Amino acid sequence: MDEQATIELLGPLGALYADRTVREIMVDGHDRVYVERQGSFEDAPGPFRDNAHLLEFVIELTTRLGRPVGEACPLVDLRLPDGSRANVVVPPVALTGPTLVIRKYPERTLTIEDVVAFGSLSEPMVTFLRACVAARLNIAISGGTGSGKTTVLNLVAGMASPDERLVVVENATELRLPQRRQVRLESRPADADGRGEISVRALVANAMKMRPDRIVLGEATGPEALDMLQAMSNGFDGSLFSLHATSPHDALSRLEMLCLLAAPELPLLTVRQQIASAIQIVTYQEHMRDGRRRMTRIAEVAGFEGQTVMLQDIFEFRQTGFADGQIEGAFAATGHIPAVLGRIRDAGIDLPQNLFDRA
Repeated sequence: MDEQATIELLGPLGALYADRTVREIMVDGHDRVYVERQGSFEDAPGPFRDNAHLLEFVIELTTRLGRPVGEACPLVDLRLPDGSRANVVVPPVALTGPTLVIRKYPERTLTIEDVVAFGSLSEPMVTFLRACVAARLNIAISGGTGSGKTTVLNLVAGMASPDERLVVVENATELRLPQRRQVRLESRPADADGRGEISVRALVANAMKMRPDRIVLGEATGPEALDMLQAMSNGFDGSLFSLHATSPHDALSRLEMLCLLAAPELPLLTVRQQIASAIQIVTYQEHMRDGRRRMTRIAEVAGFEGQTVMLQDIFEFRQTGFADGQIEGAFAATGHIPAVLGRIRDAGIDLPQNLFDRA
């Protein structure tokens, strides 16, 4: 990771990038520059004279990184030298002027102890998730934009045994797993001539041929969702992925849609049965209005009833108030004894039943 090279490459934005408190930088035209600090947006001084100056900067940046932006290719994703990601959109697509979003690569990987201390989840939730990973349950990590899905996926996948072989598939490399036996695969967009694309779906299909103990998919955003479900149902137990959703129920609905992108001819009932058989646990991560990111739900896929996939909450965050800009509340068990507890005990893991007692 070369942070200094990234700072120099970003030129007029280098000072903002070097600020340790800044997590993301957003440029929406030359006179609208924002940063994210501690979950909130703040205005930042704009270093660009006008949109022509900004356009000159993004053209130079993308050209130096081998992905030149222009009228023929107005949308570009970039990886900066230190591993951070950037997205560039220029006119005629960007009506307010050239737009740039930089998401900084974290200086260090957060630990479970960190997120518990931050109030993002509770010790009983961690204990349950560790048991689910050890028992090789399939887990979907869901949440909204900026909710911390990637962080949670990194932590949960990192709970797998260090002796296991993981094949990690990502559209943009973000995960940093501790396991020694891991293979990392990253998709590749087509070049300017429309050739050379390697899709996430192709990588997931190939991952099944690579003798993985688990497959970890950074985020399901397209037809690869169907391949991931089939992998989970056909011997690759303990696999994990994340996806964008506004609730655990919405996560399952979104999965349906993504699967139908892969095979529109599939009956919806068949897709739902596949989801119900493939996934055991769904977590939901939320970026709340006090700026904190919390895992507000852990739910069990409780089977198939009629034509509906059933979900049952196991843990939840209960908000009790809002004062001084902070959400008040606590994590608690719902009282539901999960059906997967049998699989967890069969794996030799003894979870106390009072872990699930309703507070």
